[in-house]
Amino acid sequence: MNESFDPLKGDMLQILNEKGEPVRRELIPGLPAEDLQKIYGLMVLTRSADLKALKLQRQGRMGTFAPSLGHEACQVGSAFALGPKDFVFPYFRDLGTYVTLGYPLKNYYLYWMGHEDGMKIPPEVNVFTLAVPVGSQLPQAVGFALAAGLRKDPVSVMSYFGDGATSEGDFHEALNFAGVYRTPNVFVCYNNQYAISTPVRMQTASRTIAQKAVAYGFNGILVDGNDVLAMYAASKEALDKARDGGGPTLIEAFTYRRGNHTTSDDAARYRTEDELRTWEKKDPIERFRLYLQNNRLWDEALEEKIQKEAEARINRAVEDAENTPPPTIEDLFVHTFKEMPPQLREQLADLKNFLKESGR
Repeated sequence: MNESFDPLKGDMLQILNEKGEPVRRELIPGLPAEDLQKIYGLMVLTRSADLKALKLQRQGRMGTFAPSLGHEACQVGSAFALGPKDFVFPYFRDLGTYVTLGYPLKNYYLYWMGHEDGMKIPPEVNVFTLAVPVGSQLPQAVGFALAAGLRKDPVSVMSYFGDGATSEGDFHEALNFAGVYRTPNVFVCYNNQYAISTPVRMQTASRTIAQKAVAYGFNGILVDGNDVLAMYAASKEALDKARDGGGPTLIEAFTYRRGNHTTSDDAARYRTEDELRTWEKKDPIERFRLYLQNNRLWDEALEEKIQKEAEARINRAVEDAENTPPPTIEDLFVHTFKEMPPQLREQLADLKNFLKESGR
C-alpha cells in the first residue's frame, strides 16, 4: 500500500474524511470492535491528560509543557500498530504514544514537573527517554536498529519528530545510515505546520517531507495525520516491512498543532484565528467518533464510561506525582552512568560539603 502513494506527486493516504466517512473502504484495517473502541478511549485519555497538564502548568504546579492537542490520531494510531518487542524513540510532544504504550501517566507528569523519576522507564515499556534537543533521537534510533539487526533480533524501531527536525543534520544523517544499512526503522514526522513560529513553507522547499526519503533510497508516504485509521494502516505496514528485513520507511503525518508550541509560546503572534478554526473542523477525535457512531460502536453510555475512567486515571496520576518525594542532590549525578565514575563521585562529595558548610 505505502508504495502506491507517491510522495513526489503529493499523494496522501486518507481512509476517513473529516465527517468520519470512509473514502477508501478497501484500506480500512481489519481491527476488531474492541480495539477500535480502545483506540478511541486512548485518544480521549490523551486529550484529557494533555488539558490537565496545561491547567497544572498555569497553576504553577508544573513547569514548561509541550501540548499535544490535535496530535491524538497520529500519536495513538502509529503507536497502536507497534509489536510487543518493537522499540520507540520519542520526542517532546508524544503524550499519546506514551499513553498507548502503557507508560505511567504519573511519570509523564513528574517529568514536566522537573523530577528525574519521570524518565525512569518501566522494564515492560519499550521506549527510550524523552528527547528535547531537536532531532537528537534519530541517530540513536538508527544505532539501536542497526544493533538489533546485527543481533538478528526481529524488531522494528519507531522514532518521532516534528517538521522542524528535518532541517537538522541529525535527521539527514539518520536517514542516510538507515538507507545504506537497510535498518528496521520507521521514521514518523509530525508535520504540524510550524516549528515554534517557523511555518513549514520556510522549513523546506520540498512538496512533501515524505519525499525526502527518496534521496536516501527508501519509501516515504504522506498520511492524513488526523485520520487515526490511516495512521494505523501506514504504520502497521511500515513496521511489518522493517521487521521482515524490508528496510526503513518515512511517514509524514500531515496534522496541526492546535495549542502553543509550549506553554512559553504565544501562537497568536504568528497564526490567524481563521487558520485555527479551519483545523478545528478536522478534529481527529470527533472524526473517529463519528465513524464509530455510524458503525454502532459508540453511544453516550460508552462516552460516559471512557470519560469517567480517564478522569479517575488522570486524577490518580496527578495525586501520585505531587506526593512523590522531591528530587535530591544525587539526582544530578546518578542517572548518566550505570556506575558513577570517580570524577563524578568526587564532584558529588564536593557539592555536599559545600552545601553543608554554607548551611544549605
